[in-house]
Amino acid sequence: EVHLVESGGGLVQAGGSLRLSCAASGFTFDEYAIGWFRQTPGKEREGVACIDSGDGIIEYVDSVKGRFTISSDNTDNTIYLQMNALKPEDTAAYYCAADRLSWCRHVSSYKPDYWGQGTQVTVSS
Repeated sequence: EVHLVESGGGLVQAGGSLRLSCAASGFTFDEYAIGWFRQTPGKEREGVACIDSGDGIIEYVDSVKGRFTISSDNTDNTIYLQMNALKPEDTAAYYCAADRLSWCRHVSSYKPDYWGQGTQVTVSS
């Protein structure tokens, strides 16, 4: 059974940094594309970043390019999202998601099959 557990959220001032972690289990890590989404109340869930270790693909939504970095550690099946230069508009619940299909090139539109429970990121101005 696919299992994704996020951690690392919290409260940070604008301009600060946070690193989110997603511990994955129940599947062969490099056979899945894994990424991060975020959602604020009343809005659609937004794809933020995706990494496909098997195909060597990394993609970001335009609003986070140059500020966020997604990475993976295949030795302990963990995905990270390093978030720098945070802005109040980055405030959201952040979710880790995975799918066997290679969806990274469609990070803005694709909705993976498997999701974590989310972790809250709040950026104060």
